[in-house]
This record gives sequence, C-alpha cells and structure tokens, in this order.
Amino acid sequence: MKEAIQLLRDLIKTPSVSGNEDKTAGLLTEYLFRKTGIHPECIGNNIIAHKGPHRTGRPTVLLCSHHDTVKPSAGYTRDPYDPVIEEDTEGNLRLYGLGSNDAGASAVAMTEVFCSLNDLPYNLMLILAAGEENSDPAGIASVLPHYPGITCAIVGEPTGMQAAVGERGLLVLDGYVQGRSGHAARNDGINALYKALDDIDALRNFTFAENSAILGKIHLQVTQIQAGTQHNVIPGECRYVVDIRTTDACSNREIVEKLSRVVSGKLVPRNLANKASVTPEGHPLREALKKAGISTFVSPTTSDWMRLPCPAVKLGPGDSSRSHTPDEFIYLSELQQGIDVYKKVLTQLTL
Repeated sequence: MKEAIQLLRDLIKTPSVSGNEDKTAGLLTEYLFRKTGIHPECIGNNIIAHKGPHRTGRPTVLLCSHHDTVKPSAGYTRDPYDPVIEEDTEGNLRLYGLGSNDAGASAVAMTEVFCSLNDLPYNLMLILAAGEENSDPAGIASVLPHYPGITCAIVGEPTGMQAAVGERGLLVLDGYVQGRSGHAARNDGINALYKALDDIDALRNFTFAENSAILGKIHLQVTQIQAGTQHNVIPGECRYVVDIRTTDACSNREIVEKLSRVVSGKLVPRNLANKASVTPEGHPLREALKKAGISTFVSPTTSDWMRLPCPAVKLGPGDSSRSHTPDEFIYLSELQQGIDVYKKVLTQLTL
C-alpha cells in the first residue's frame, strides 16, 4: 500500500492535463518496469502492458483507466499539484490533489493489481490511457485497433466500488437555423431566433419510442443558443447545441435521422462514435461481480468504455461527485478497497 500511495502522490505532483501527459506516461512506464521487469509499449502517451507471454486460445481481459486530468477548476483553496494527506473530522485520511479521484486512484489500483496477480486462466492486459477527459483521438481510440482480440474489460473510474453495468452514450448536435436579417424597427426580415425556438420546442417535446431494458429512456437537453449581432437587427442565423445521453435501444445515426425530421433547420452531429454500452445479465463479468458481492448500477456519465468493442463494467475507487471539483481528494481507505476489489473480481472471473 505504501508504494501505491507514493505512486499516486507522484502522479498528482506531475501535471498531466489532457494532451500533455508525457511526464506521467514516463513515470508509469518506469514504475511498471521496476515492479515487474515488463517493458510496456507506448502509443503516444498511452501505456500498454501484458502480463507474461500471450497464450493463444485463451481470452484476454483488459484493465483500463486514464492518467490525464482536466485543468484545475476555479475555487481551489490549495495547490492542486501538492499531494497533501490530511485527517478529516472522523479520522479518515484524505489524499488531496488534481486527478486523485478521477482517475488516479483507479489507475494506481489497477497497476498494483496487474503487477501482483499471476497464473490467471486468461491473458491480462493493462492500458493506462491518455486523452480520456477530452475524448482525444490520440487516446485509447488510437490503441484499440492494434489489439483486436480483447474479450472483456474493467474500466477504472470513480464509482464508489459499485459496478456500472450500463453507461449512456453521448451525442452532441449543432443546430443551425437560417432566416433573413432586417431592421428591427421595420419589422422586416425572417427572425432565425424565432424559428430556432420552434425547433427547440419540437425537440423538447419529442419522445423516442425506443426504450432500453437497462438504460431506460434517451435523455435530450438543449444547452446553448446563440443569435443576433445587435439589438436593432433581426437575426438572420441562430445556432444551438443539443446534448443527448443515448441508450443501446437506438443508434446515434438513427437518433439524428429521427430528430432531423421534426425540425426546420439542420442538425449536425459532432461525433457518432460515442455509443451507449451495456453488459447483459449472465455475462461472466456480471457473474464475477455477484460472486464478489459487488452491487451494480447504470452510469449517467461517459468514459472510455464507449470506445471499447467488447463487454465491460465500470468500477473504481472514489466518488464521481468529487470529479472536476475544487480540492479533489481520495480517501486512502478507498485506494486500498480498489486494490482489494479488483483482485477479488479478477480471481472470481471465469471465461
């Protein structure tokens, strides 16, 4: 546990905002070699390690988390890169620092388990990814095409050591509505803002017929709108943004097609690849969770799971509500729990 705590403190001390993770990549590579003698492969700032030689004919289980962080949020009362350990009012030890909770503790716990487990009945693989926080194409998406044989995965994110067996996808649409500019005093022109409001009202009241047995309904929110240049000019163009949390009941492309039929303007998806993910009842991962006594839930937030081509669960130490917040922290007891639970699930897993 001392080594795990020190590794997490070293990661916190080393800035790794998305796109600038080279120093934490070097730190993790060196740590893995020192602990196991394994020379990890690096694709960009993604670290990939295999436990022992690949055994043909056996399934491959992936442990994956990320070592990049967001930028420090406003409101920090302490240095986000100073990994201070303090006792709270209830006597619990907290380790403060940017990325401690999201997802440093998961990455460290997975690294410790990867280093310690041997003689598993399957191939064990570890990916410590870059660029998760900003969906960087140079992140795990650049790694997976090189490893097509992954059977299933555990994704390390702060879930309170409950396991997410489903995760909503993310579809962001840019809405464009054209009108015709004119002088507001003359009541001349076609007001694109009014047309956009009609489209937004249609989206607000749209109901998807498709419901997921695990993820439920598709959630849609219009989150931004922009129109006009000055008070006396009727806007000739209006733009707005739609945030959609998708399910496995309807593909992203189908969602765009359905919504495009109810608006007058254009809806342009930023990315169709951020899919919803579900691991069904009866899958070996879910059976291993049951044996380990781990409760399950459905996650409203996205992760690198949406990029994986295989069944997975999302599981890790920490609390999602602490992510991206000032004075982020992890309890040291949570880090230990992460190590213990990952070991328990992996040793219970039968493929």
